[in-house]
Amino acid sequence: MTTLKAKLQEDLTTAIRARDELHSSTLRLTLAAITKEEVAGKEARVLSDEEVLKVIAKEAKKRREAADAFAQGGRPEQAARESAEGEFLDTYLPKQLSDEELAGIVAEAVEEARSAGAEGPRAMGAVMKIVTPKVAGLAEGGRVAAAVKKALS
Repeated sequence: MTTLKAKLQEDLTTAIRARDELHSSTLRLTLAAITKEEVAGKEARVLSDEEVLKVIAKEAKKRREAADAFAQGGRPEQAARESAEGEFLDTYLPKQLSDEELAGIVAEAVEEARSAGAEGPRAMGAVMKIVTPKVAGLAEGGRVAAAVKKALS
């Protein structure tokens, strides 16, 4: 069992004992997603901490998207709950890059791609290949793509 998964299970036990319904239900759903990922495929396996972080990030993103959908659908109480769940899951993720830090990394990658011969908007793929490994887990793909587009235009 990974250390991050063990921490999630310990936090679940604490939340249940404290009768904290929001945190306990969020942790249960997240642990279920981790277990589902572990048994997906041909053979069951134990996820590394890095893989567990990806699952948590995916779950947090689902909560943010659901909160937006509920807010647009006129259900503010459900949107607030989804938003609170997303914020709670964010506490398990590494600190996200600021816009300035992301722009700096993207600018370096654009220069690197230009030196390799990639120019203009067509260089997006080349720049993304350079940027993605550097910011993995530290910035959402949509934010990265937007920053790359902005730097290339």
